[in-house]
Amino acid sequence: MLAMTGPSVTADPGCLPVRGDLAHIKLAGRYFVPHYAVPMPHTIKAGAVLLAAGRADGEFVMDLPKGGVFNVLDIAGAWAWGQLGEDGRVGYVALDQLEAVI
Repeated sequence: MLAMTGPSVTADPGCLPVRGDLAHIKLAGRYFVPHYAVPMPHTIKAGAVLLAAGRADGEFVMDLPKGGVFNVLDIAGAWAWGQLGEDGRVGYVALDQLEAVI
């Protein structure tokens, strides 16, 4: 029988790719969530911005570097949630500001 013991660990939503329902596969064993995702790398287009929420009026987090890699962990509607590179900021980017790496 498995039992969860000790305090629950929470993460700053802008620093680690983990939220209540999903986390980056590299965080398995450190954070308990229903699903873990393998990142899907996308190239960042010119003018892309990172937002705190997946909507046009979401809080601005930062401008993203053209040609950089955004690791998408979830797609919902016109928005992607993920992380800039391997250890950058976490948030939402409009899908039309990204291009899938094939």
